[in-house]
Amino acid sequence: MAKKSTAKKPASKAAKKSAPKAPKYVYLFGTKTDGNGTMKPLLGGKGANLAEMCRIGLPVPPGFTITTEVCTYYYANKRTYPAALRGQMEAGIVSLEKQTGMKFGDLVNPLLVSVRSGARDSMPGMMDTILNLGLNDDTVVALAKKTNNERFAWDCYRRFVQMYGDVVLGVQKRPDEDHEPFETVIGHLKDERYGNHEIEDTKLTVDDLKELVVRFKALVKERAGKAFPATPWEQLEGAAGAVFGSWMNDRAIVYRRKYNIPTEWGTAVNVQAMVYGNTGDTSGSGVAFTRNPANGVKEFYGEFLINAQGEDVVAGVRTPEPVAELKKQMPKAYHELERIRQNLEKHFKDVQDFEFTIQEGVVYMLQTRNGKRTAMAALKFSIDMVKEKLIDWKTAITRNPADQLEQLLAPVFDLADVKKAGVIATGLPAGPGAASGQIYLNAERAVVAAEKGEKVLLVRIETSPEDLRGMIAAEGILTARGGVSSHAALVARQMGKVCVCGAAAVQVDYHAKTVTVGSQTFKEGDWMSIDGTIGAVYAGHIKTAPSEIIAGLVHNDEAAKQTEKYKNFHQLMKWCAQATRMSVRTNADTPEQARIAVAFGAVGIGLTRTEHMFFEGDRIDAMREMILADTKDAREAALAKLLPYQRGDFLGIFKALKGFPATIRFLDPPLHEFLPNSKEQQDDLAKKLNIPVEKIVQRVHELHEFNPMLGFRGCRLGIKYPEITAMQARAVLEAAVEAKKAGVKAHPEIMIPLVGFKKELDLQTALVHEVAAKVMAETKTKIVYSVGTMIEIPRGALTADEIAQTAEFFSFGTNDLTQTCLGMSRDDSGSFLGAYQESEIFKKNPFASVDQTGVGQLMQIAIEKGRQTRPDIKLGICGEHGGDPDSVKFCHKIGLNYVSCSPYRVPVARLAAAQAAIAEAKK
Repeated sequence: MAKKSTAKKPASKAAKKSAPKAPKYVYLFGTKTDGNGTMKPLLGGKGANLAEMCRIGLPVPPGFTITTEVCTYYYANKRTYPAALRGQMEAGIVSLEKQTGMKFGDLVNPLLVSVRSGARDSMPGMMDTILNLGLNDDTVVALAKKTNNERFAWDCYRRFVQMYGDVVLGVQKRPDEDHEPFETVIGHLKDERYGNHEIEDTKLTVDDLKELVVRFKALVKERAGKAFPATPWEQLEGAAGAVFGSWMNDRAIVYRRKYNIPTEWGTAVNVQAMVYGNTGDTSGSGVAFTRNPANGVKEFYGEFLINAQGEDVVAGVRTPEPVAELKKQMPKAYHELERIRQNLEKHFKDVQDFEFTIQEGVVYMLQTRNGKRTAMAALKFSIDMVKEKLIDWKTAITRNPADQLEQLLAPVFDLADVKKAGVIATGLPAGPGAASGQIYLNAERAVVAAEKGEKVLLVRIETSPEDLRGMIAAEGILTARGGVSSHAALVARQMGKVCVCGAAAVQVDYHAKTVTVGSQTFKEGDWMSIDGTIGAVYAGHIKTAPSEIIAGLVHNDEAAKQTEKYKNFHQLMKWCAQATRMSVRTNADTPEQARIAVAFGAVGIGLTRTEHMFFEGDRIDAMREMILADTKDAREAALAKLLPYQRGDFLGIFKALKGFPATIRFLDPPLHEFLPNSKEQQDDLAKKLNIPVEKIVQRVHELHEFNPMLGFRGCRLGIKYPEITAMQARAVLEAAVEAKKAGVKAHPEIMIPLVGFKKELDLQTALVHEVAAKVMAETKTKIVYSVGTMIEIPRGALTADEIAQTAEFFSFGTNDLTQTCLGMSRDDSGSFLGAYQESEIFKKNPFASVDQTGVGQLMQIAIEKGRQTRPDIKLGICGEHGGDPDSVKFCHKIGLNYVSCSPYRVPVARLAAAQAAIAEAKK
């Protein structure tokens, strides 16, 4: 860090007055508190909440926060610090010394501190922490004398050397090592002295701990190439630098990419006076939640360890005890924590995840944050808190992360299959749901297997932040050690992964790549299954069954409708309907898909892909016959065979929609997609159609295109072969007539695809109107219908004012609009997409979430121009982006009437649309 000024001459009074005041980089908390809970962008989540807890009178050890602005400066200035920072940090240490009566580096009463990260959004386990900073060979003796507890002092010292060596000096596991190097040293010492490397660290003597410090320092010298730093200020500078440096470590980058946390936010650094959970049997550390974050039950939920520091609880090395047991062992401390629990919820109005230390019976709060939770827990929290009058129903909507809602729809294990399999082990239910997968014992192999299309179950003794990639790739996570607040459990809950922790019967052998449970041994690649709702482990693959919500809504299961999960979901969707402005439709090609979407609350179809209907049964043969035809008459004859199929499909869809509108896209893909490519298939087709195989081969050759996406497809097919459009228009309108006669309201919206020129739409629309007039005359039935277009190429967006003269509605086909705007093929982008996201060329995959700056700008141009011409034009989106919460919120912002998505994403889109409306109303 920058040194204090060494200027020899003091500045004049005039100069002092004119000199700009240095920015405030350090904020105190304790008896004097500078910040508050609203300052997360500047102080990070941890720093802001520490300040807020101080303000409401909770017992927080004093400290100070170095702001996120320093992190930004650090990376913008070649990892250097602002000149004013050192002086402000010194003032912060002086404040701690005054409040604690201790002194930094003192040989009588030494002040020790923790140094922790604190991003604006919680990133559990992704960045670095150092405890007991300030110890050296001299201050450890002073600490032992001051506390009259030599074992405690040396336990703190060996922990500090280990943490600092790992985090700051880079002494980490090599690729050829199975265990962390410091843990290996501990294991060797335990073997030498006790013949058992599994004994708990609490059994180590003072001499053992002293020997570990010696061996740890030797390891540091060997691996880092320099001696362990002795002076507290050198230690503090190194630790702060390491925390800032950890903002750009691999696991933090992976985590930010998954959860869309901007790099420019940076992290704060929190320096806090140490309190000690490892002084003996009247001390301990724990992590707790004000309610159960796995299932939402209102109970004091968490874990603690006696005679331990906080990192022990989350690391999973020792399996902690449930926090309820604290009531028996330390009743006074337990009642104090219960008081704090109640105060936290009343103040923050949300479920809190907090860390605490009990030092010789006295409770201290080390942090609090909004607890990570499963979708099931989020739903129950929100409903219950409305009932308790802690929050209102609109706030309840915002408390359910839209991107997690699909977890509630995830399947559960089939009960009959579970009974056959039998439970082979049990652990702690850390992430609800059911998962079957092929087991892999390290993150790298898990990722490779998942990329090959395997369903993966990551099995570890315990997970660490380095396992993040494997956890993302896995269907579920199983650990032999660790509790419900371990790293595995915490991250799994946030990701919505099925997770069972602390399954002690599971023996993991990393070297042999095997998992043994009782008499059964499983090799990597073998199947296992876990139920994270009840904490059960099963051998083999187990079938799944629909969740209660699917069973109730889609299958009309009355028993499922009586479950709390179903009732809570139903209530949330009712609230969403009250809040939303923008409606949600579905992309559906069959009556069954439409029925499911309507059950989920869809109010129509935003996209029916008519080409999907051509692949069913024998109708593909008629389609191929049409493509192979040499004359218009022959094409019309083949299309006449398709007409009744299409009419029947549309009639079924209209009936399933129960009066809601259906946007039906006419034939879009290039014709070659319908023809067989292999010689064997071509021979079979030739025999079936009684034509020479050479004719098929020639037609396939004629239809070959170098870039089919930009070739002979969409409205171009209808313009060259108007008989295709005529048949489809007749099928839609005749189906609408039949529906009307059957007492079903039908509202067809005919969508012409790939329009870039007004004249293209004019020609196709005129043809549709011509057919409509004939059908209504023939049937003596009036049908209300509309004709519009899909905006999916840039020219269509840029000339939307012209196109809107003809089009009665626009539907944004953001799949192709993204491809044509970005000049990137969705199917071929996999080779560079990862590198682009890692380099932050774009923050999110543009084929999953709308590129709001580029593609979004085209959408806004089209909306503005379209409404200039036709103020009442109906506007929607039907690309896959319609189910992405961020894209849905963007669509609300730019004024679309609806979004359309796949049936099972309808609830996600409804929730996101409601959240967008609530956020807009608050502005």
